Amino acid sequence: MAPPNGHANGFPGRTGDAVPLTPAVAPTAGAARQFTAEEIRHLIAALEVPFDPSQIDWRVTNTSKNGSHPRGQVVPYADQRAYTDRLNLLVTPAGWTRKYVIHTSANFERTKDQKIVAKVLVTCELTIFGLGSHSATGEEWADNDNAGTSAEAQAFKRACSCFGLGRYLYCFSGAWVDLDERKRPKNIPQLFSWATPQGWREGSRPGQEAKSTSSNPKLTPQGQDVSAEDANALVSQIEAMAEPLGRRLYRGLLKAGARVWTPTEIRDADVLRKVLAQMQAAERGLRRLDAALNSVGSETLVPILHSLRLSSLAQVDSLETLKRVVLEVERAAEISH
Repeated sequence: MAPPNGHANGFPGRTGDAVPLTPAVAPTAGAARQFTAEEIRHLIAALEVPFDPSQIDWRVTNTSKNGSHPRGQVVPYADQRAYTDRLNLLVTPAGWTRKYVIHTSANFERTKDQKIVAKVLVTCELTIFGLGSHSATGEEWADNDNAGTSAEAQAFKRACSCFGLGRYLYCFSGAWVDLDERKRPKNIPQLFSWATPQGWREGSRPGQEAKSTSSNPKLTPQGQDVSAEDANALVSQIEAMAEPLGRRLYRGLLKAGARVWTPTEIRDADVLRKVLAQMQAAERGLRRLDAALNSVGSETLVPILHSLRLSSLAQVDSLETLKRVVLEVERAAEISH
């Protein structure tokens, strides 16, 4: 099996320097040894490198129907074994450990089906000896047969992202593809350059793809007409953003970008693209916020919202306000660590 980055000689660092695949250190559990500043720089750079594309799978998060053709919004993810393999490779199995704490919430009514059910809540504390510890939480509905396993994996991956491992996966907003009769993707999107080890080594980073529409073959170059089918696809993509963004933010972006209440009222394809891009940016912002809150705790959010005269995150209705909230929480996370 190829190394996680697909290169035999080492992980690429942020500035193009190679980080050896041989362990940076081989500490024993509880060892007091600390990394030097240079070792930390190389280790973090190696942790941040994207997984090899062969280790990436795709999950359908939203679905819609455009005529008789079902479509789904898919996002990439990696099995937690890819995370443990990277840690074992860099610091050896003796160089890190994790600890889980499992809780179950009280029963409450689930919104989507009004069923009374509890949630399984898992906290994972990940420690890399000589570097530090981070903890994060995961959750799953208790009526899921694999609730414990799913919540544990989610908590572990989120803890890993605090060290930079797998963090790049939070930058995806999702791409729309055709689904088969079992609601599986008929084809998978091509990864952005920054989501591959080679592209990362060459300096590609999230955000650069905004200059290109190649991630979605349905989008034609700006200024050109699109077919009714393509326009409907854009409308479907925008409508699918309502749930992940929440009603207030979704409505706010529609009003700010097009002065409408529903995307079906938009007749200009360029405006549809603009609104969709803003919503995708908002979804990425919410993912960044979620990752930062996993590091510092949700209580950090309260004074930040109050400073903006908001009582809850559900009142955020603009991309600019969301950006301010995200940056403040990320700043708090940096200070706490």
